[in-house]
Amino acid sequence: MGADRTEVLRGEVLDERTVLGIDELCRACSVTTDWIAELVEHGVLEPIGGEPAEWLFAGSSVRRTRIAMRLQRDLGVNPPGAALVLELIGEIEELRTRLRMPRGR
Repeated sequence: MGADRTEVLRGEVLDERTVLGIDELCRACSVTTDWIAELVEHGVLEPIGGEPAEWLFAGSSVRRTRIAMRLQRDLGVNPPGAALVLELIGEIEELRTRLRMPRGR
């Protein structure tokens, strides 16, 4: 028989209350600040703050950034296209949530 192999997974739970600076977001997603700025420019991400050095991002920005990266890498989707796809994903999720809600009579 083979030796037991144990893997330890580490991570953080990120939600809307989690706030990341641009450097933290870049590290979490392994991207450059230029890539984040391009996503902001095209509406994929919505930071709080005026200048890039002051930008703060919600924890959900990690998920949106990673989706945008996969769309570009796997399908060749540009940032404006990623913004559209993410908007549509959000609408689908909202509709699914509404469908699960009990209807009043």
